[in-house]
Amino acid sequence: MVRGILYLIVIMTSTLYGQEDEKNNVKATVDTFFEAFHKGDTVLLKSVMADKIRLQTAYKNNEGKDVLVTDEPQKLIDAIANRPADQKWDERLLEYNIQVDGNMANAWAPYEFWFNDKFSHCGVNSFQLFKDGEHWKIIYLMDTRRGGGCHTN
Repeated sequence: MVRGILYLIVIMTSTLYGQEDEKNNVKATVDTFFEAFHKGDTVLLKSVMADKIRLQTAYKNNEGKDVLVTDEPQKLIDAIANRPADQKWDERLLEYNIQVDGNMANAWAPYEFWFNDKFSHCGVNSFQLFKDGEHWKIIYLMDTRRGGGCHTN
């Protein structure tokens, strides 16, 4: 009986630690995405993106209407690759909420975006990831954007 309880505790503990490891791997993938974004490194960026990634942005336009925009991944890659040297893009992730189930994960990350050291907007990034063998790949990224109502430093 005692042996059975100890076995159950070992299984539960290893499962919890395994899930924490996977959450750390998901976070590392998102961190790599933003490292590449800030450096302008499209090779590194593509290394964490699935081939058929979907990108969407949700916001309210000037008339207060809800808008959902779907962009081609190449548009993001080109914008990063061709960013003028005098532009500094600084997307600051404020926290992470990561959930993992097997080879699927979600990372919810509120952010602030600073353009040339001036606050621009804020929102939330929602990353959907798939574990392709050994590596997590971003398969879907949706963000929201607000110009006000944000907590800024």
